[in-house]
Amino acid sequence: MANLDWSQCPAVESVPGKVSGAWVFRNTRLPVATVIENLEDMSIDEVMDQFDVTREQIEAVLEFVAQSLQPPILPHTTTAADAHSI
Repeated sequence: MANLDWSQCPAVESVPGKVSGAWVFRNTRLPVATVIENLEDMSIDEVMDQFDVTREQIEAVLEFVAQSLQPPILPHTTTAADAHSI
């Protein structure tokens, strides 16, 4: 997985000394990586049953990942045409 800035995802947190500082779902000890790895073989409902995580938490992380994979939007700049370019 690409290097994501997880600090920008409100559904997760990293607390020094809590699960070795791994990114976990906020107010849990469940690493985000554990859920993502299990989603390769399990449905969201199965992950919810297996781990103490809600659909909203899973969807928030998946949405963050999806948005992070979008190319950056570059500002549109216009330049005035000069007499030589017409």
